[in-house]
Amino acid sequence: MSVTTPSLATREVYQILRDIALGIRNLQRVSEPSWTEIACGSMTVQADGWILTLRNEAGALDHLISCFSPDGRVYALNTHHHYGTDPVALMSTWEHAQLLRLLGAA
Repeated sequence: MSVTTPSLATREVYQILRDIALGIRNLQRVSEPSWTEIACGSMTVQADGWILTLRNEAGALDHLISCFSPDGRVYALNTHHHYGTDPVALMSTWEHAQLLRLLGAA
């Protein structure tokens, strides 16, 4: 018998990103960013028990690689949702800019 980890919905993960951008959740780095304005890379952060790994492409926040909720549910870009909708793509221009600013200062 195989046990599957419950998955997180794209909209649920988007709401976490939105809460971070709005300052409702406190953002802390788990890893140092492995990106610069000209290089690609990733950064892992946590916000109120949520662990998120984000991908940067040449100084721009590109997509969410993974998200783990405090209750053990998981969002993973490579295995999630038949249309591959990324929570970062749901963010408004302001939310996106605010999150990128916070990631630089986190």
